[in-house]
Amino acid sequence: MKAMIQGKGAALLVMVFALALTAAGYAAQEADITEVSTGQKMEIDGVILDHQGDTLTVRSLSGQAYRVEVQPDTRLKEKKSNIFRGAKTYSASDLVPGLRVEVKGTGGSSGAVTAWEIRFRDDDLIVAQAMDVRVDPVEEDLRQTRTRLGETEQNAERLSGQVQELSAISNSARGGAKAAQETADSALTAAAGAQSAADRARAGVSAANERITLLDDYEVKEMVTVNFRAGSAALTPENKADLDAFAQMTGAERGFVVEVAGFASADGDVELNRRLSRRRADAVTQYLVENHQIPLRRFVTPMGYGETQPVADNTTVAGRRENRRVEVRLLVSKGMSAPGTATSASAE
Repeated sequence: MKAMIQGKGAALLVMVFALALTAAGYAAQEADITEVSTGQKMEIDGVILDHQGDTLTVRSLSGQAYRVEVQPDTRLKEKKSNIFRGAKTYSASDLVPGLRVEVKGTGGSSGAVTAWEIRFRDDDLIVAQAMDVRVDPVEEDLRQTRTRLGETEQNAERLSGQVQELSAISNSARGGAKAAQETADSALTAAAGAQSAADRARAGVSAANERITLLDDYEVKEMVTVNFRAGSAALTPENKADLDAFAQMTGAERGFVVEVAGFASADGDVELNRRLSRRRADAVTQYLVENHQIPLRRFVTPMGYGETQPVADNTTVAGRRENRRVEVRLLVSKGMSAPGTATSASAE
């Protein structure tokens, strides 16, 4: 940025001088306008202070202010420095405040100068247009200081007045730069907040996707084993008490299923033991449904595995007693138990 400022130093000095002349124009009252006699030929070298409709207010380099009326046939031409190319032509909209112009015309009946030709340099137009963009935000501040600037101009020497005006504009520019920096800082803070919110939203979406993926993945939360007498599928009071305790644990869970698997010892026929293990699994399932209102949709289809998958030695009495069993597992969806997922007291 410093290199850019140094590279355009001369243009900025011209713009600051033009701003000073523009600010001085706001202080001019109606009595400051110099009237021109009807038919008097005029050539004015100065700076445009104001442009309202077809009327310009131009302050000459000697300090006098004139009203200049722009006619439809007024020639607006470039004051070119290169004699080998044609001069550019312009429209009335190019006559912006801060533009240095050379006006040729004659006095009209209203005391204004009726211009028949206005010339200016293209470089001055570029600077004036850039200045015009910057003048609008501070125009109201300049109007508010109009009275003070007018008194300063009347009571001080010309050079002192110009220095004071330039100082006031410099201070205003510094204030504008500070306000712009504060605005930029606020914008950066807002952008950082928006980025943080976006990051949180992405994290929430990622967590939700992960929970959805885990909905069909289960983990064993609780397990109870119910043992049976040889050749029997009847539940003992002890078996029922164990199942009652298991059913109570389902009440605090959501997204759960119950897996019931029946087994038999190696006593007797293999096919008979398979059917017996299925009857044992059915007995457990029926007890839980009838006595604890666990919906059937919560159960994985009960399965009888017969004498396969023993947990103890079938050659011993104690081992066969352990193998005559039903294993009941409470399976909970990992997606429902992931962080951020509420639990419910309903068994539904």
